[in-house]
Amino acid sequence: MKGRLPPWFQKRMPKPSLYNEMKSLVDGLSLHTICESAVCPNQGDCFSQGTATFLILGDVCTRNCTFCAVQKGIPCPVDEQEPRHLAEATRLLNLKHVVITSVTRDDLPDGGAHHFFEVITALKDNNKELTVEVLIPDFGGCFKSLQAVIGAHPDVVNHNMETVPRLYPEVRPMADFWLSMQLLGQAKELNPGVVTKSGLMLGLGETKLEVLQVMEELRGVGCELLTMGQYLQPTIKHHPVVRYVPPEEFQEYESIGKAMGFCEVASAPLVRSSFNASQLYAKAIAKKVSGKVGKSAKAYDVHS
Repeated sequence: MKGRLPPWFQKRMPKPSLYNEMKSLVDGLSLHTICESAVCPNQGDCFSQGTATFLILGDVCTRNCTFCAVQKGIPCPVDEQEPRHLAEATRLLNLKHVVITSVTRDDLPDGGAHHFFEVITALKDNNKELTVEVLIPDFGGCFKSLQAVIGAHPDVVNHNMETVPRLYPEVRPMADFWLSMQLLGQAKELNPGVVTKSGLMLGLGETKLEVLQVMEELRGVGCELLTMGQYLQPTIKHHPVVRYVPPEEFQEYESIGKAMGFCEVASAPLVRSSFNASQLYAKAIAKKVSGKVGKSAKAYDVHS
């Protein structure tokens, strides 16, 4: 879909001084952010607020997803100093909640799980009060890799479904919808106390019924947090935008998600996986502690 973005995508420009300060810090510690690598539309806002989602295991991915702007190819060797640099960055930024994600590293025997373990451990050793959220790849379905990550005791385990099963061959040709869904369920089984989270992009050609069915499947494996945002085509070589979903439709999904039993749903055109991550986590914990979690997935009829 060509042409200008709808009016609801208009944003104020952040202060360049704050943005430049954050970028200098990240570059100075030889770190990567998914904000930059994936050309996130919220990058300026987050950087100007001193927040970012750190990208570990390099900035080159071994997968060929057609929605993603991250470089594809042969990755560099793992940086063994990265855990220490990340701990230093979180200290300098005085972060209380940090989000860590990675490229997919199918070239590594464990998919990079041990490095995730080292990063989480370094962060928590450096600050006992820090809460750590990880946005993980599927590790090729390797249960031992998932065990390694969970063994480091992250507070939130996020794995994005991205889209509906029918579109996986077009959008995520090297991934498997049901394997990803299984991973989220296994994370909860390995540690029932961990908060699980997932995300969807809309506008790729999915139907409303398909979206609701994915939401129901996520609740079925105990997923507690959900983010939903508009897909934006990074370049003309990427999957096209089939439709711009209006804000009121996103609001409807948010209401439905809460009725299904998600602790919290962030649903709006510019929402991304790490959108208000610390606030979403806090709301999930508050609802779990109070016992005020909504109905189960089966209590909501997706055909209604």
